[in-house]
Amino acid sequence: MASSSTSSLDKSFKYDVFLSFRGEDTRTNFIDHLYHALQNKSIHTYKDDEKIKKGKNISDELIGSIEDSKFYIIVFSKNYASSSWCLDELVKIMECHRTNEHIAYPVFYDVEPSEVRKQSGPVAEAFAKHEKEEAAGKWREALKESADLSGWELKKTADGHEAKFIKKIVEEISLELRSTSFNIDGKLVGMETRIKTLVPALGNGCDDVRMIGIKGMGGGGKTTLARAVFDHISFQFEGKSFVENVRENASLSGLKSLQKQVLSDVLNEDICVSSISDGKYLMKRMLPDKKVLVVLDDVDHIDQLEALAGELTWFKLGSRIIITTRDEQVLVAHRVEFIRDVSLLSDEEAICLFKTYTFWREVPSPRYEELSRQVVRYAAGLPLTIKVLGSSLCGKNELEWVDALKRLETIPLTETLKKLEISYISLDDDYKEIFLDIACNLKGWEKDDAIRALESCGFCAIIGLRVLEQKSLVAIYCDSYGDERVGMHDHVEEMGRNIVRRSHPDEPHKHSRLWKIDEIEDVLANDLGTKATKYIQFHTKKFGPHIYLKGLRKMKKLRFLSVSAVQQLDFSSNLEFSIVVPADFPNTLRYLHWSCYPFRSLPTTFQANNLVALRMDDSRIVQLWEGGERKVLNKLRFLDLSRSRLSTFDLGLSPNLEKLTLKDCHNLLELHMTAGCLKLTSVNLEGSSLMTLDLGLAPNLEELILLECKYLQTLHFPESCLTLRCLLLTYSNLRTLHIGMTPNLEKLDLKKSYCLEELHMANECQKLTELIITHSNLRTLDLRMTPNLKKLDLKECSGLVELHTPVGCLKKLAHVDLSGCLRFRSFNFNIEDYTSCSVDESLEVGPLAELHLFVQSLERCPLHPDNNLPKFRFDCDYKEDRPSLTRNLEMLLSIGMCSCTNLKTFSQSICGLQRLRKLELKGSFVEVIKDLDQLESLEELILLSTNINHLPDSICKLKRLKTLKLDDLRLLDTLPEDLGQLEYLEELGLLSADIKHLPDSIYMFKHLKSLELSSCVLLETLPDDLHQLECLEKLTLSSRMIKRLPDSIYMLKHLKSLKLTSCWIPEKLLENLGRLEHLEELDFSHTMIKDLPGSIYRLKHLKSLKLRSCLLLEKLPEDLGQLECLEELDLSFTKIKHLPDSICMLKRLKYLILSNCSLLEKLPEDLGQLKCLEELSLGKCEFLQDIPNSICEMKRLNFFSLRDCIRVEKLPEELGRLECLEELYIDGTRISHLPRSIHLLEGLLIVGPGKLLEACGFKSKIHPLNPDAFCYV
Repeated sequence: MASSSTSSLDKSFKYDVFLSFRGEDTRTNFIDHLYHALQNKSIHTYKDDEKIKKGKNISDELIGSIEDSKFYIIVFSKNYASSSWCLDELVKIMECHRTNEHIAYPVFYDVEPSEVRKQSGPVAEAFAKHEKEEAAGKWREALKESADLSGWELKKTADGHEAKFIKKIVEEISLELRSTSFNIDGKLVGMETRIKTLVPALGNGCDDVRMIGIKGMGGGGKTTLARAVFDHISFQFEGKSFVENVRENASLSGLKSLQKQVLSDVLNEDICVSSISDGKYLMKRMLPDKKVLVVLDDVDHIDQLEALAGELTWFKLGSRIIITTRDEQVLVAHRVEFIRDVSLLSDEEAICLFKTYTFWREVPSPRYEELSRQVVRYAAGLPLTIKVLGSSLCGKNELEWVDALKRLETIPLTETLKKLEISYISLDDDYKEIFLDIACNLKGWEKDDAIRALESCGFCAIIGLRVLEQKSLVAIYCDSYGDERVGMHDHVEEMGRNIVRRSHPDEPHKHSRLWKIDEIEDVLANDLGTKATKYIQFHTKKFGPHIYLKGLRKMKKLRFLSVSAVQQLDFSSNLEFSIVVPADFPNTLRYLHWSCYPFRSLPTTFQANNLVALRMDDSRIVQLWEGGERKVLNKLRFLDLSRSRLSTFDLGLSPNLEKLTLKDCHNLLELHMTAGCLKLTSVNLEGSSLMTLDLGLAPNLEELILLECKYLQTLHFPESCLTLRCLLLTYSNLRTLHIGMTPNLEKLDLKKSYCLEELHMANECQKLTELIITHSNLRTLDLRMTPNLKKLDLKECSGLVELHTPVGCLKKLAHVDLSGCLRFRSFNFNIEDYTSCSVDESLEVGPLAELHLFVQSLERCPLHPDNNLPKFRFDCDYKEDRPSLTRNLEMLLSIGMCSCTNLKTFSQSICGLQRLRKLELKGSFVEVIKDLDQLESLEELILLSTNINHLPDSICKLKRLKTLKLDDLRLLDTLPEDLGQLEYLEELGLLSADIKHLPDSIYMFKHLKSLELSSCVLLETLPDDLHQLECLEKLTLSSRMIKRLPDSIYMLKHLKSLKLTSCWIPEKLLENLGRLEHLEELDFSHTMIKDLPGSIYRLKHLKSLKLRSCLLLEKLPEDLGQLECLEELDLSFTKIKHLPDSICMLKRLKYLILSNCSLLEKLPEDLGQLKCLEELSLGKCEFLQDIPNSICEMKRLNFFSLRDCIRVEKLPEELGRLECLEELYIDGTRISHLPRSIHLLEGLLIVGPGKLLEACGFKSKIHPLNPDAFCYV
């Protein structure tokens, strides 16, 4: 029997089984008995009525029933093949079977499989009447294909006894149904998806013993998932036990009672256990005889696992032990191999679950729909919260809902907090402190910064964060820039903050941590500080710094202070501390961060004896201590005074400093090192004005960043700097650089070192992989010291004459740039060892290959005498003494592929690279290699901007070719007719070629996934049988000359991306657009379509819809909002007058482009419901007048343009609520004042009327993306 694919979990069916049979042979006997046996087992079965079989073609009703059935039982009898109806039915069945969502089983009633397969014997006699029919070929193929499937043969099963035969069929179908149908409670929303994720770890069918861990935060659905899996697969085991609440029950009744439960459940008898060790003994002795399924729910200690599932050897092969826990370390310590996270609910799943607990029938009104969304946002995917809130709001009226939601803003949901706090209670005391610090202050910080802050406060932060992560209390994630950050679920954060607040809920000055701005302002402004406060983090503009400093005096145990101020505050440029103003930092401070610190120095009253980290970026500090006092900071490890006014600094005052960051301190002229800095590992002096830098007393440096140090003339390294990994030194005035003993150096960047004449390395840099020296005055460069170099960039080193590259010194070089090296003479590569390369195992490959590239500069290129670019001639000589590894070779060969390549020599050499996978020809090649077919392993061929006018027929013999791209081949007008022989081709791209037609053989591309035809100005038609490209996922056509597109495009069932720009779009395609059900991207830009078809709502996976410059498009379908996955909508340059209200239902929309919609008059009032919107572009909507206030709800909006909206006069007053807004364009509007709330938006860049913006306190600067324009910040 074939096993069912897990993909079937995605779909439910009307019928379990569809019976296909020849009525006159089997209807009144075998089929009747089989049908009733299936029905008696509650297997919903379709058996057609003989009366509906009229005419030659099967009905739409029957086709629908076939598509809506999970299993097919095809009963082959002697006359089955005589019926064209049965044969058409069979063709449809096999079509559905191939999708992997359905399974077909043949039953050979009174014929043999070989007779069906070969159409011989009685099957041949029955089929004879169809020989001349057009469908005969596909009928034969269907008979052959179905006969090859696994099924049942009557005469070889149960001795031909029909009753036993039917019983066996029914039992196996029942078993298959059980393995594919979950029968999950309607309230367990999203459970099928989560079970499917877990299925691979369960390893059904694998004859081993497995322990599977399910981990996640409390209330996240671990137990529910484990129970659903248990109910689903338990029938496959000889014994089973579900042990609930192991943590709680182990403490109440002991582990031996749980051992007794497992033994009694599995063995189905009462087992006595006298002690834990006795229980272990009994389990080891009695369980290996049974294949068991055991679930251990909510485990929190290794002792529990050792007592209940100590070793895999306790269990019989095939057994499965599922463990749920909040603490991943428990699973790791017990050597659990398969560990899976339980995912929280998506917004849509959460809404669905909430409604099942809240509403008896349908949602009463649209207002409840929005309130439901608010509940789901609060729940943040946590099933427990959704259930509790759903039950509590059930039957309540709208006012009660609103009040309940308001209450949640200040009073968290108790039931959720209790569940989550279990994980907190189990923590050691120091980990509890770390957890509270993150919940109250450090959530969202970069991981390294958070570790630095926690270490400053005396914690072991690295292990602490890992423990919290394993207990699902924090999550480490990567932001859009690739930086790791510390994340925490909203309810876990809420739980942590509640722990801090609950003992004194109305007395914030008694809290250990302060984070709410109104409470902080109240405490500081009224001088209410106490010893209780340890942590403060805030951002404010309300009071001046004197007020805050005064309020800190009484906080005698404050260890963490983080203040994010703004540069726009109106501080006097000469503001300093004075005796009159009590300006004092508590001496207990260990971590001090004050962005835009407004004073010129730290106060002398601040002893800083405990200070570990000091960060005052963008400050006005001129000297560290008032009056130039030399105060030693013995505990200081991290110092960041970036963008300050510091002019000099003495490292001798911080002997234990580890990281020094003085980035963009343009006034910095002197850096003194009067004592050894043995712990200093990182120095960043980017943009400083230092002329001399002596680091001789810092031997343990790991990172040195001296980017854009334009005045640096002298740099002294320690004689030995064994730990240095990265040296970035650009735009310097150095003439000579000695980098000393640096054996661990990995990257050396000397970009734009205009004065550099000499580079000296005292030792071999084995780990150096990247060497960049551009625009230098080097004449020679010795690369003997860099054997593992991968990237070498010597761009614009105009004085470079030669490189010393002895044999074997550049084994791993993959990228070379010698452009602009006008005096360069020669360069030899010798590649000897590629043992580290990963290659296709199907190729016979060995470790040795040798490639020589000789590069010679020429005064004049004989092929291009009028070309003024530097001339190089490349000759390739390749030796293949042993089979080669070519992933690195192909990268090196790219050096030789330019407009001045010696084509003849290149052609002879390249054809010897029988394992070459990628070949790109660029420049003035006039012909392609004739013997291309010798490149047996070639997978990718790219021809770019060449003078090639035809392709050799040998290209059709590249049997492994997957990608063929022809770009800017203006002389190419035909393709080989046999191109379709490239049977494994997956990607074909023709861009800017003069191709007139595609070869008819294109339909043979059975594996083609991407077809792009852009700017082929002479191409007018496409083959009609384009729909035969059954694997096609991406189709891109862009040409005004294409007069006719095949109607059959809508039959491309697997198409995900359809781009028909500047084309004529057939009406039939528009009518059937909804049939492209897998479509994710649709682009009809620059076409003449007038309407979108109503069927577009069926594109449930569509993410991007572009209709740019569709000049005849005036309206959109009213049900556009049903495109629930849409993320991008571009309607720019259309004649749209209004947007359908349903657009507000596009909950995943990120980009809405309406620029140059000159007739657009109004936006929907509820546009603010687009909570995920990041970009709203309304530029040049000349009839648009009002902006709905609801847009202030768009919490993720970062780009908003009203440029040249000449009728817009004002912005919404609450615009400041757009907390992510980064760019705002109001130039060309009638806006005459800005809402006061706009000042709440940090770092906002505005383009608009200068007088208006300057009057509101904004300062002009050059636009970061347009040097010719100004913006305001």
